[in-house]
Amino acid sequence: MRFRGKLMDIECIQHFTRVVSTVSKLAKTCTLKIDRSNVYFILPGSVVSGDISIWCELPQCHIFTEFNMEGLSEDADEIFLELTPENIVKAMKSARNAKWVKMKLTNKHIPCITFEVELPSLTNLPRTVIHDVPVCVIPRRSWAEFQEPKLTDFDISIYMPPLKVVKNIVDRMKHLGNFVMLSVNRNGEMTLKVETDLVSVSTHFYNLTCPNSRSWSKDPSVTRTPTQSCHHFVEARVNIQKLAQFVSSQQVVPQKVVCNIHANRTVHFLLLHNDVTLQYFLPVVSM
Repeated sequence: MRFRGKLMDIECIQHFTRVVSTVSKLAKTCTLKIDRSNVYFILPGSVVSGDISIWCELPQCHIFTEFNMEGLSEDADEIFLELTPENIVKAMKSARNAKWVKMKLTNKHIPCITFEVELPSLTNLPRTVIHDVPVCVIPRRSWAEFQEPKLTDFDISIYMPPLKVVKNIVDRMKHLGNFVMLSVNRNGEMTLKVETDLVSVSTHFYNLTCPNSRSWSKDPSVTRTPTQSCHHFVEARVNIQKLAQFVSSQQVVPQKVVCNIHANRTVHFLLLHNDVTLQYFLPVVSM
């Protein structure tokens, strides 16, 4: 297996850093998948066991000026690596004003992704910083665990209010209880509610947009067929700390955030940006 990439545009360097920083705030460890078209950061999880899951996808052509990779074999032309995303963030901190950054899969007693950062210099001598980020190569027999989650027929979809606004509300609510009830209807209304034996607090949003699922899903089989009145609320009870972690993690300002609810199963957040897609699956907690 081989991988080598070079980032030369400072905006691409900073954007890549922001994406990895977002992932690092959501997961201590994750899987880096590399193929000839995209770079992925993956955290597989099971809704049944109450785990969150993440799928972040970046087209390599929007990040790398140079990109070369060879997968495990011709019929398995992919690379799967387990790593700590915070280590990449630390390596990229020295690249804030870099002339270029090279990434290469190396073997230095243990497998690593080596970051070579060329910094501006006041002399003719180059200033180069090298970081080795340890990784674990995932064998092919385990690749099936890291496939893109299949989207179900959600009960409702809605475009979220600005995440900064939601973050401020959730940050206050998380001190009142452990769970928050998320309620959405097709009339463009959304409610966040925390209720305990001592207090009940709710925030209401109006005039939001409920998109057709075909406008955001890559899977043409994903459809949403309304079966209830537009004033009927679909509800999902989730862990408020995990919701707070999600809304607080965003270093990339998305153009749109879609919230999809599968009642009694999962809440799916889809962040849409020019060249990055982030999916975050949050399990529903029963009463």
